[in-house]
Amino acid sequence: MKGPTRAFILVTLFVCSTTLAGCTDGAMGGSSEDTTTEAQKMLPEWEVGDQWLYTFITPQFGEDSARLVVAEIDEGEGLYQLGISSEREAQRHAVINHNPFLGRVTMDGLSVYENGEPQQVFSFPWTVGDSWSFTLLGQEWTATTNSITNGNARVTAVSSEGHELSYTFSGGKSFMENFVWIDDEGVRQLRMDLNVARTGYSGDVFFYRARDLLDSLYEENDQEIYDTFIDEGHPNDGDWDTLVWYLDVEIASAGAASGSLSMKDHAGASPLTRAWGAGATEKGAIGTIPSNSGEYSLTVTVRGPDSFIHLRVAGAQVFEYTL
Repeated sequence: MKGPTRAFILVTLFVCSTTLAGCTDGAMGGSSEDTTTEAQKMLPEWEVGDQWLYTFITPQFGEDSARLVVAEIDEGEGLYQLGISSEREAQRHAVINHNPFLGRVTMDGLSVYENGEPQQVFSFPWTVGDSWSFTLLGQEWTATTNSITNGNARVTAVSSEGHELSYTFSGGKSFMENFVWIDDEGVRQLRMDLNVARTGYSGDVFFYRARDLLDSLYEENDQEIYDTFIDEGHPNDGDWDTLVWYLDVEIASAGAASGSLSMKDHAGASPLTRAWGAGATEKGAIGTIPSNSGEYSLTVTVRGPDSFIHLRVAGAQVFEYTL
């Protein structure tokens, strides 16, 4: 009897492994049944100290990680203030809109602000097939909820200029699981991936409320280039606390190629000067300089084929919270 019994067991195991793969998969991975609850489809409520640790990936800065944190709640205005644990990330957002989810977020829909207006990036309660529009990252988007499984609502959006968004909102974690922006040339401009969601953040949180003052690309020219911009402060809330600058530079490798940049404020101070030789690059450099209301002048030289200097400057009011 031992032989036939052993053969029967082997045949049973073979059938399970070849025709009923779920015998093994079910034990390891659990049920594939959708576990979404009605509560996970609804608008979440945030508390001060709620935090989400994200990995950010961009062409300019590569990969970095920082926590988005609920720094303050204004019940009267119906707003959350969302800051970030990295001051450098706050500066990047100020000058190149690196992270559109920093700053004010409405309590009634988690709408984020662009050009001073709340934008409905999320559609609560989540419903498959819903479609809506909003402005973000300088684009007009039409979004659709494609699916909802296990508490995660998956959204895709397209713009009239050919850009694409895809993002997933986690009902269990009360914010985005991931967010990807691909431009009209197929370049991934931003990816955000959630690592962990927690409560009770302790530490410093930053937000730079900013407005663009200059965004200029200077290319090969045999003569000096002159430019100006005006620092007039925030249109409603007084002087800027600081100016944030961003540089993207590439100088040709030819022997005579070179580049230089000199910025002066109206008092004659030179808060930003740079010089580059042949073959030099400076990608995604960021820094701050004092805000001195009035006119700033620029003198730029760019020599060598395909050489360029891209300079951006933003005025910023700095908010720092200690939780």
